[in-house]
Amino acid sequence: MPSDKHNPGVNRAKPDRWKADITQSVDMYNDWFMKFAPSAYRETRIKTTKDVESALTRTANLTEVNAGLLRREPGVLPTLRMSTCPPLAVDRLIGLAGVSKRLVSCMEVGTIPLRMNPTMLMKDLTKIGNIIERMADPDIFAWLGRREAPTEAEIHRAATIVADRLCGAIANPIIRNAQEKRQLTAIGAWLRRRGYQPVPSKIKFDAMPRGTFGFRLNVPVKLEGAATTINIPVDAVVMPKSARVGKLPLLIEAKSAGDFTNVNKRRKEEAAKMSQLRSTYGAKVRFILFLCGYFDSGYLGYEAAEGIDWVWEHRIDELAEFGL
Repeated sequence: MPSDKHNPGVNRAKPDRWKADITQSVDMYNDWFMKFAPSAYRETRIKTTKDVESALTRTANLTEVNAGLLRREPGVLPTLRMSTCPPLAVDRLIGLAGVSKRLVSCMEVGTIPLRMNPTMLMKDLTKIGNIIERMADPDIFAWLGRREAPTEAEIHRAATIVADRLCGAIANPIIRNAQEKRQLTAIGAWLRRRGYQPVPSKIKFDAMPRGTFGFRLNVPVKLEGAATTINIPVDAVVMPKSARVGKLPLLIEAKSAGDFTNVNKRRKEEAAKMSQLRSTYGAKVRFILFLCGYFDSGYLGYEAAEGIDWVWEHRIDELAEFGL
């Protein structure tokens, strides 16, 4: 099994290969995007449309957006924000309704602030409901203001439009999640072909048997100046078959990107994670990236300077050079 002492870098120490690898990685990502991203988006859109239809049912087709409903169903707020003309961003809704940011932030993830004064809560929910009803898009919800109830076709059409707005707002996360799932599937398939076996996600990462792997395992780290530890999730954790007693598993972070701009905004995330791991486990920790997409030489140089190595997905067999 190669060690870091004798193997200073599988890819980070070979900048002469970076340019060609960047080109191949971009091509691989674009090929996947053209073939599979539309279907991933479409599947999410279908599910979101059903969720919007359900939200319309619970709000009597947007005619009863009252405080009681919002208290029972706070998670309906993102759908309601996309039902107005124009669609309302979170901060715009807060400003128009004159309510607390904490309330709206909690509702966006489906909860209500536990310690909020009940009277103030109902007052603020009423304000939110009034804004939604006042600004509901009449071109989408054609039945508003008329006596006749909406037809099934009208409801479905409205739900589809709102779902498009919701999916448009989260298009990048939809694609990123689909790509991450595909990357982990590729890593899992590669490991299984070499006789590695999966372990439950609740297993302690430093108690994994040799020849096993797990996805999205929590790794406890100490924060500087803190007495307690926190868990940081790691996409893939692999204990090599030849690992010696006391050896830590290889930690792999799956990264994909559809443009060069975002990766350079996020490149400090991996460095921060590496710093936390090193401060907790010392030099014996091994943390690498599994890359596919738009990672330019600026990003690669930054990670290399932090001592972080990587494997390109288009050369997945290089995982073997990390002792797997």
